[in-house]
Amino acid sequence: MADIIGEFARVAGAFDQPTLTLLHKSQARVVITIFRSVFTRDSRTVASARLHSQVEVYLDQLRAAGVTDVPAGSGRDLCLRWMRGQWLVRSTQDDGTEVYTLTSHAQDALGLVTSLTRERASRSEHRIATIVNAVRRFNSEANPERSARVDILNSEIDRLVQERDRLMAGGDLPEVSADYMLEGYGELLQLIAALPSDFARVEEAFVSLRSQILASFRAEDRPAGVVIDDYLHRTDSLMTATAEGRAFEGAFTLLRDDELLLQLREDLSALLAHPLAQDILSDADRRDLRGTVGLVRRGIDDVLARRNRVSATLREYIQTHNTVRDRELDSTLRHLDMELSRWMTVAGPRSSVPLPLLPARIDMPHLRERFHRPEDESGPAPLRDVTADRPDDLSLEELLAQGGPSLELLKAALQASLASDDPPRSLGALFDTLAPDLRRPVEVLGLLHLATNIDGLHRIDDDRELYRTIRRDGSERTLHVPLILSAQRQPTGLSEEVA
Repeated sequence: MADIIGEFARVAGAFDQPTLTLLHKSQARVVITIFRSVFTRDSRTVASARLHSQVEVYLDQLRAAGVTDVPAGSGRDLCLRWMRGQWLVRSTQDDGTEVYTLTSHAQDALGLVTSLTRERASRSEHRIATIVNAVRRFNSEANPERSARVDILNSEIDRLVQERDRLMAGGDLPEVSADYMLEGYGELLQLIAALPSDFARVEEAFVSLRSQILASFRAEDRPAGVVIDDYLHRTDSLMTATAEGRAFEGAFTLLRDDELLLQLREDLSALLAHPLAQDILSDADRRDLRGTVGLVRRGIDDVLARRNRVSATLREYIQTHNTVRDRELDSTLRHLDMELSRWMTVAGPRSSVPLPLLPARIDMPHLRERFHRPEDESGPAPLRDVTADRPDDLSLEELLAQGGPSLELLKAALQASLASDDPPRSLGALFDTLAPDLRRPVEVLGLLHLATNIDGLHRIDDDRELYRTIRRDGSERTLHVPLILSAQRQPTGLSEEVA
């Protein structure tokens, strides 16, 4: 009787876990479907507002398809309900964005559903071989007898040498059945699918550690130095105290070993290139296998980021925590409790004390917004004497010569030229006939601006013509400008809108 009662207690405790609670719900199919659609290996976090909208859209589509047991409520209400069920967790990123993430319990439920939806082989040769190899390797690493370990290693070396010699001598390669490959791919995908939940458990362990340490600080039953030492010790031992932490340490070791990482990539590439992989693996399975290394990297980055955030939170609390102020508040509350107890001994059953909930408002006509600043009343600094640096006087003609193009004069010259019986062949030819004061380099820009408003000219980008300009000091410069030719018909003239 005691055995069955104890077994029932263990089973009841397992069913109380959030993983089985989720799978046991009548609406589990809908919730799991939404989680599988929203959270993928590449999208482990989703913004809060986006998830609320996606949940509402998915629920409307499921209702339209005739699905029953669809949960009622808005997307936000359902997400809060799932947070209370420990299937979702909401956190704030460094940029202030609130995001949702699946807990390890929800990821375990999704992994179980995924394993049940994946096809399995009818035979289990691969599984039995995996068990035999695992037991053999485990025994070779844990056997306390030195001679036993040596015998195991020698037998393994002999087997590998014989197989190598047989293959080098031209022996036949043993064919692998499709069932064997299907079983192997399935087990490999299950191992990879379990990685996100392992990393999530490590993150949740850091969050739980943070809550416990903060509670120890607030309780003040131990000195702050002892609490900090406890946090540092538990942080160091967290990676080896749990199976998830040890898995994280193994993944971290994998990323530090370039040769082991290269071996993993090559082995995965060889498995994906296997002739039977085309018929066994789906596109999603191929993507999962190909992204194994990236999945490990992202998981490690998330765990390290969570650990850094926990450390930053504790550091900020330690820096801002004022023990003296907290003790003053506690003393004040104790004094109020003492006075209340004293008053209760003399007060009647219907006695009351008028106590405002908020302090009385202070009526002040005006509050100073600016205060006296002596530097505001001091005079400005004396002006610097720049008489010696004064530039030479310039005439109006000299100032105009250094300015922009003379659009009025260019417009008049262009109108007169186009209105003549023999207009110039090109705009460059017209420029050569202008007066020297209208042939500055900047006048070319003004002439091109005016030419854009003429219907009788067209531009040829492939050809260039030379514009020989004359600067104010008499020096010349040659510019290469796209060729602009005059049309055969009479031009209509310039637009009146040209300045």
